[in-house]
Amino acid sequence: MAFSTGGSSGGFRGRRRVGGSNGVLSEMNVVPLVDVVLVLLIIFMLTAHVMDYGLEVDVPKVIITKENNDVLPVVTITRDQTLHLNEKKVNIHELPARLEQQFKGQKIVYVAADASIRWELLAQVMAELSSAQLQMRMVTKPLEGGRGQ
Repeated sequence: MAFSTGGSSGGFRGRRRVGGSNGVLSEMNVVPLVDVVLVLLIIFMLTAHVMDYGLEVDVPKVIITKENNDVLPVVTITRDQTLHLNEKKVNIHELPARLEQQFKGQKIVYVAADASIRWELLAQVMAELSSAQLQMRMVTKPLEGGRGQ
């Protein structure tokens, strides 16, 4: 840090400390600070490409299957909060009995729900199917422009 002192000459116009007749002018030298910042900037620029960003995720692979003619149990929850079992209206409490009646021995149930339904209704349907020892598979729609088919 450098200090400059102003003499007692009257021609000196600078910052003066209050209360002193021979005021001391202190200024911080910013050149070393700028040098250090530039060196750090260069170091970060050189090492930034070495850092690896993101997470590696092992996503599941989908096997494209041909259409089959088997009738599968599909529970559909519509936008108006009604339940359908293969396009026939059903009560949530009658769902396991109707599944056993129509699909004897079937342990897998497909659940298709509208995107705008309340989560509580979907959770109730899932709990009801789970209590009946049925496996649930959620029906999703592939993104537009996706590969496959």
